[in-house]
Amino acid sequence: MNISRQHIIRAVVVAFFAAIAIAIASATIGREIYGATKVSLLSFGIVNFSGYLFFLIMPVELAFIYYLHSALSFPLLNIIAILTALGAQLVDYYIGHSLSTRFIDQLVGRRRYLKAEEEIQKYGNIAIFLFNLLPLSSPLILLAAGMLRHPLREAILYSALGLLIKYLFITIFFL
Repeated sequence: MNISRQHIIRAVVVAFFAAIAIAIASATIGREIYGATKVSLLSFGIVNFSGYLFFLIMPVELAFIYYLHSALSFPLLNIIAILTALGAQLVDYYIGHSLSTRFIDQLVGRRRYLKAEEEIQKYGNIAIFLFNLLPLSSPLILLAAGMLRHPLREAILYSALGLLIKYLFITIFFL
């Protein structure tokens, strides 16, 4: 079995970012769940922001449901969820805007990037809205939007609309 250098580098990068995601989750929500400490908006904000970065995979919707059942104010929790998600997506957009296609290919894989690029070119703002409304990989869509120089205002507007509806629906359904 011949493993290429590119596959080894990709595996190391994935392992590194997985370790970061696990460390963030453990240091915030994990400590609150297992340590029986009080949940906080700060820990939720950290988990949610991290989960919307394209290189970390975290179940932000599940974390939101967990925090929704705490004593925290649900309107404030929704505001924090939307603002931290949009902040992370701005980071994703600007990373896509500033980095080369080759680097992104090595980091996330050509096939995943091409799929996101295809969705942006074909459906534009509707794709951004739907990827934020549904539990799909919205950070990759924003990364691709940045790489394709999609208008930032439109990307953020449609992201915000999708996130607002998604989190309001989750709040109504799980509260």
